[in-house]
Amino acid sequence: MDEMFETLVENIKELIHSKNWAKLKVILEDMNEQDIAELFMELEERELTLVYRLLPKELAAEVFVNMEPEYQEALIRAFSDSELREVLDELYVDDAVDMIEEMPATLVKRILRHTDPEVRKSINEILRYPEDSAGSIMTIEYVDLKRNMTVADAFTRIRRTGVDKETIYTCYVTDSKRKLKGVVTAKDLLLSDESDLIRDIMEPNVISASTFEDKEVVADMFQKYDLLALPVVDSEERLVGIVTVDDAIDVLQEEATEDIEKMAAITPTDKPYLKMSVIENFKKRIPWLMLLMVSATFTEKIINHFEGTLTACVALTAFIPMLTGTCGNCGAQSSATIIRGLSLGDIEFRDTLKVIFKELRIALVCGIALAIVNFAKLMIFDSVGPWVALVVSFTMIMAVVFAKVVGSVLPVIAKKVGFDPAVMSSPFISTIVDAVTLLIYFTVATNILNLK
Repeated sequence: MDEMFETLVENIKELIHSKNWAKLKVILEDMNEQDIAELFMELEERELTLVYRLLPKELAAEVFVNMEPEYQEALIRAFSDSELREVLDELYVDDAVDMIEEMPATLVKRILRHTDPEVRKSINEILRYPEDSAGSIMTIEYVDLKRNMTVADAFTRIRRTGVDKETIYTCYVTDSKRKLKGVVTAKDLLLSDESDLIRDIMEPNVISASTFEDKEVVADMFQKYDLLALPVVDSEERLVGIVTVDDAIDVLQEEATEDIEKMAAITPTDKPYLKMSVIENFKKRIPWLMLLMVSATFTEKIINHFEGTLTACVALTAFIPMLTGTCGNCGAQSSATIIRGLSLGDIEFRDTLKVIFKELRIALVCGIALAIVNFAKLMIFDSVGPWVALVVSFTMIMAVVFAKVVGSVLPVIAKKVGFDPAVMSSPFISTIVDAVTLLIYFTVATNILNLK
């Protein structure tokens, strides 16, 4: 696919160079809007503005929505007022809001100036909602029906208003005060008689979200209930908008990326990796690296405190990396499992004792298995004494138990107190586990080998 795309880009550039606009237009009209957007991002700014103008009006708007903000900005700067108005007229309100949030203030003023007054009012209303709320990702372009309508009336309304709506498959039933009363799908309408009343075929128990609901929770509702759209209501249960499945997928992707970055001790960013400069990457990573480096001081202090133990039995030093590495991996396994469970809603704070009990049993089985293999390795391949092998193996069991319990409990506690569980991930847990593993190791060695 990459080779085909590169070939296509080369062909497009050749057509631009030869000014064969007719053939180029035919090729673009047969392509998917997402593919065209990706293609445009391979062009220079001058080429981009020339080729964009070849697209039919509706296709141009769909391509525009799928482009990265910097390319959208370049086009807006090149547009005449009439061209800008044409694009804005074809955009759904939520797409217009997403675009405006990424634009500099000077362009935002120009965009809003050329937007229809009613649409501008809707955009401003959505922009007032918190960034992470359902209200910020909803669209106001939905089909609403009344309970006393017949199926024939409903089809008439859909045909009259549906062309400008983001979805017509799911229609919402409201009363005279816009309060949400039910939901009906196009399938329900098609399979009913034209004389049937909407109140008789609608589903009255509607799953909905409030305008201030966290958008991640809203996205999870799509997954849980297999939704294509979710109505958004205000504090008085009035329907104010809907969230569609494409927006929910975007939220899930953003949250997954953010969690991965946090688990790697990187400050989350909304920029693609290749679009970030070295300095920007440095700023995102260095605070966490500094914090983790300073926190590793505890490990240094423990080693210094037990310097006499290491001097008395130098062989113990060789096994420190193996113990800390293995136990750190055990903690990371548990934290990753629990963080995923928390994000999916499979684990709640009330399950803490169940989690601890389960991880204790897993840790004991893992610890004993690792200790047995490790004891055999030390005796056969490393040729150490049985007492040193016993110290290392016994430490392995105790440290693995500690690592798995800490790795499973910290994310649960973090979520309970309002932190993102992903923060309590591999780097932090490894730092804690390293320090405690050394403490256990030297304490066990001191007692079993009678060292001082």
